[in-house]
Amino acid sequence: MLIHSSIYKDAQVAGGGYEFTHMFEPIRRYIESADLAMVNQESVIGGEALGLSDYPRFNSPYEVGDTLKAVGFDIVNLANNHTLDRGEEAITNEIHYLNGLGLVYTGAYLSEDDRQRIRVVEKNGLTFAFLSYTYGTNGIPVPKGKPYLVNLIDNDRAAADIAAARKLADVVIVSAHFGVEYMDEPSEAQEQFARAAAEAGADIVIGHHPHVLQPMEWIETAFGRRTFVAYSLGNFIAAQDGARTQTGGILQLDIEKRGGTVTVSNPRFLPTWIHMTNWRQFRIVPLRDAGTDQLPNAAAFGKQVAALVGSRMPELTIVGD
Repeated sequence: MLIHSSIYKDAQVAGGGYEFTHMFEPIRRYIESADLAMVNQESVIGGEALGLSDYPRFNSPYEVGDTLKAVGFDIVNLANNHTLDRGEEAITNEIHYLNGLGLVYTGAYLSEDDRQRIRVVEKNGLTFAFLSYTYGTNGIPVPKGKPYLVNLIDNDRAAADIAAARKLADVVIVSAHFGVEYMDEPSEAQEQFARAAAEAGADIVIGHHPHVLQPMEWIETAFGRRTFVAYSLGNFIAAQDGARTQTGGILQLDIEKRGGTVTVSNPRFLPTWIHMTNWRQFRIVPLRDAGTDQLPNAAAFGKQVAALVGSRMPELTIVGD
């Protein structure tokens, strides 16, 4: 979720305010159908009073948070390279607003005590712990004495957090903002962090940052466990021109516990397309519905997407394929 100015201008309502929910209607049912749904909110939701802004330092209206809640998201990742774009005030504004909506946030915090409180969510008799880290903050220094404002990637810290989370939850899910922008394959650093998180006890690693799709794979650990990794889910909504950066998707996983053993299975992926015309009329649609007016050679491109994300995971099901 990267809210460029063309998106929030498209969402402006006569008389004031913003309305984004209609942009999600074509794919809303996939989010609502999940028992738990997580999203990476890349542009900070600091509110209009702080001054809305675009690249390189983003700030989005509160109505973005309203939309996340309305379309069915439960957990919001806040750790990414834009977390510090508008400083501490924007982060605290965002967190207070998400708290008011009843959304669980992770990756940026109000205090050290807040950061130490691992987010655990119970659903259908299972408990899920959510952790989150980013490779950096675009060169913006973390305010002195306030490392809790954004969780930076540190393998030792992540391993300790994962070990603590394993004591609290059945399932540990790690969000990782990492990699090289616009690269179709994960970097060595991505693979190393994913392996370290898996060996530390993470069940699932969800990646973002490259703005394009990357493969998914299973990591077999030294302890005989299997960790699911999605290196990058592309762009869900953003205003970047080009087929690769207008493509993202919704990952679906089944998680169950039997006899004390948790399994992650049946990975499914719905490729999505950011529909727009002249930087307006934004909508997120299934890639299969993009249309040749939006995406010439749509069928061939869809096959390329399926081949890329499934290149390391032949059993991955492409939804609607």
